[in-house]
Amino acid sequence: MLRGCRKEASKLLPRVHCVISLLKRWLLGTHQEAAGRAHLAHYMDEFTFRFNRRRSRNRGMLFYRLVQQAMATDPAPYLTMVQQASNRRRKRPQPVGAT
Repeated sequence: MLRGCRKEASKLLPRVHCVISLLKRWLLGTHQEAAGRAHLAHYMDEFTFRFNRRRSRNRGMLFYRLVQQAMATDPAPYLTMVQQASNRRRKRPQPVGAT
């Protein structure tokens, strides 16, 4: 049971255990335990893309939309991305509830 909630987790989030087990299997199988925290957000994006693509009726349309979004986004030079990543690492995240 979730804290502060009378419903069971499986009723609030159906098939959540299936999704989590697929994610763990994908991370362990594809990346062989080499998935670091620095790139975890990108791995999660890729997993989400692959997970949503599994049962799509029109898989080509998903790729088309991805390319369409990439073309609509301004280019990000490598040095800019590296500087932004290093700036994010320097800032420590605040704990939840801290002011």
